[in-house]
Amino acid sequence: MERSDLEADWFTLTRETMPALAVERGWPVRFDHCFQRILLDNAAGGQWRDAIAPPAYRNASTELLGRAIALGEAAIEGREDLAELNRRSLEWRGKLR
Repeated sequence: MERSDLEADWFTLTRETMPALAVERGWPVRFDHCFQRILLDNAAGGQWRDAIAPPAYRNASTELLGRAIALGEAAIEGREDLAELNRRSLEWRGKLR
């Protein structure tokens, strides 16, 4: 897969597909940047900014961006719990006590 195709898939997933499903699925977030944070943090195993310089979609390795996309697809398919992925992301960011 070409890098440009991977980036296009990323934006379709996080800007269109996941936000469109958010209410129906009862997900804890609704906005594209929230989905991006959750997926990138979990793909990186911590705050994505510790592993990737902004802008993340451009600077993430192909492997890491692919893992983030796979996590989003798994959440859509019900194989990953988006609420748990969000909790983990917030915990890494010190937002949960």
